[in-house]
Amino acid sequence: MPRPAVNVAARAARSAGNIILRYMNRIEGLAVVEKQRMDFASEVDRLAEAEIVKELRRAYPTHAIVGEESGQTGKGGPLTWVIDPLDGTHNYLRGIPHFSVSIALLDKGEPVYGVVFDPLRDELFTASKGDGAYLNDRRIRVAKRESLAGALIGTGFPYRVRNHLESQLAMTAALLKEAEDVRRMGSAALDLAYVATGRLDGYFEPGLNVWDIAAGALLVREAGGVYGDFAGREGLPENGNIIAANHKVAAAMTEVIGANATPRLLGV
Repeated sequence: MPRPAVNVAARAARSAGNIILRYMNRIEGLAVVEKQRMDFASEVDRLAEAEIVKELRRAYPTHAIVGEESGQTGKGGPLTWVIDPLDGTHNYLRGIPHFSVSIALLDKGEPVYGVVFDPLRDELFTASKGDGAYLNDRRIRVAKRESLAGALIGTGFPYRVRNHLESQLAMTAALLKEAEDVRRMGSAALDLAYVATGRLDGYFEPGLNVWDIAAGALLVREAGGVYGDFAGREGLPENGNIIAANHKVAAAMTEVIGANATPRLLGV
């Protein structure tokens, strides 16, 4: 499949972004549901996802689509779109300006095209397998940092996986002993895009879903970095426990996190 798939995804992301921005001044009147404990979705999530699905279905009617809000539609096959229409819903509902739209195409489970769009800053991050990563058509690269010394690391504390909180706090404390600082900003997709462009030196978080990380992970890899699970196995982690950075920082993070993670988090 040629690069036009990225153009379709970018168009879909921008359409969803327009819906997200349109409702920003009406946040107090939005219908919000609690999907599970501390995990919320608004009508904006659903409207944005419907817009994305419409655009993708128009261009690729035979592809399966997996959305955070609507689940899977279309027949299963090697090509599947995974979408998070509003990654950072909690931020959005509180008026915190850090959220994004995330869309990726998986080929047999591997991300081959990805788009992360920040509608507030009009920043469009795109990547195609083997073709590099871009921010608004400008080529981007991961940071060149050689170690954790001076590194700025991003993370998140997932609402659905608080049973790993003590272990994650131990990982964070251990990383802070070596790194410059840790940021918890609230949009995994956008944070991974920041790793791809060198704003963050690395990112880690347990318990994420494929739609949270597929596009951002591809951005990191195509920007010269690497991603994998807490045990250092490369590729999209089946358990959702991701580390992403350049090769040297990722190796250092894996060592620190591995020394503080439970066997369950390591997948052993």
